[in-house]
Amino acid sequence: MQIQINTDNSIDGDTTLIDFVERTAEQKLRAVASHITRVEIHLKDENAHKGGSDDKRCNAEARVEGRAPIAVSHNDATVQKAAIGALDKLRAALDSDLGKRGRHRG
Repeated sequence: MQIQINTDNSIDGDTTLIDFVERTAEQKLRAVASHITRVEIHLKDENAHKGGSDDKRCNAEARVEGRAPIAVSHNDATVQKAAIGALDKLRAALDSDLGKRGRHRG
């Protein structure tokens, strides 16, 4: 499973953040990783430097072999929380999609 992480120009995409998001994606998607070819994660600050609550957004998309991509998004107060929320939603969507096809257990 390849993981691609992108940030907009208002998010500091330093190695600490990238490592955190990558480790979180690997952990959350471990049980379904064999079905996924690539995960794209986009991190964005919707209000940039204006501030505001829940203005950090994470869009996450999984490319599943032989299937249409599955995409979710989550807004939260920090980039890390937005990533966790989006990856939780992505895992639930993948479990639902793969479970309906009888290709995933656990």
